[in-house]
Amino acid sequence: MLKILFGLLLLINGGLYAFQQGWLDAWSPSSREPSRLTQQLNPSQLKLIPVPAAKPAAVVPSSAPTAVNTLAAVATEEPEAEKNLARADKISNVLACTEVGNFDAAEAKRFETQLASLTLGERLTRRAIQESARHMVYIPPQADKDAAEKKAGELKRLGVNDFFVIQDGSALQWGISLGIFKSEEAARNHLNALNQKGVRSARMGTHSPNANKIAFQLRGLDTAAKNSVVKIKGNFPRQELRECVGPAAG
Repeated sequence: MLKILFGLLLLINGGLYAFQQGWLDAWSPSSREPSRLTQQLNPSQLKLIPVPAAKPAAVVPSSAPTAVNTLAAVATEEPEAEKNLARADKISNVLACTEVGNFDAAEAKRFETQLASLTLGERLTRRAIQESARHMVYIPPQADKDAAEKKAGELKRLGVNDFFVIQDGSALQWGISLGIFKSEEAARNHLNALNQKGVRSARMGTHSPNANKIAFQLRGLDTAAKNSVVKIKGNFPRQELRECVGPAAG
């Protein structure tokens, strides 16, 4: 029995050794290269198809606005655009017709003389204005010009600079005007403010103009011309720069 087992083991070991050495390939198809390649059918008809490269995923910047944000931005910009157009229209109107006034005859002549350097021609016209009675804060007439100028110096020392000495030959000549107001309340408030600064001789009364005033209308000014007019108007601090409100008198 032992001899039979020994013979079987020897036979098995011999078979394994023969398989490892390739002595048994003749009885089985070869699966090794290159012999396997020689057994392919019509190898010239084989085509290698490259694997398509994967497309990179689109990167959306974190700051890119979504559709909702875009609509919100448009909705926000539209009112702002309308405001800008309104401002542009207002500026255009001011440039189209600017009015400066209201001058008495003497001031009107000086203002017109200073405008002459701009050679405005037909772009400059006059407008007569009938002023209604207003409320005036003033210091009563002084004895003469020297006394009025002395009083003006006292006002400056008290910190009051918005005034002018009246020299028009009226009943208030050599008095000092401290302001003319449309309403009695505004005049009274100004008088109280002057009293707090130490101005004790100021009074309030009704100012009835004895002559028509003059306003100048300037049309079709470009920005440079308008800036020049504003600079000249600075020499007449009591006058107002505004949009045209009425027809020119010619």
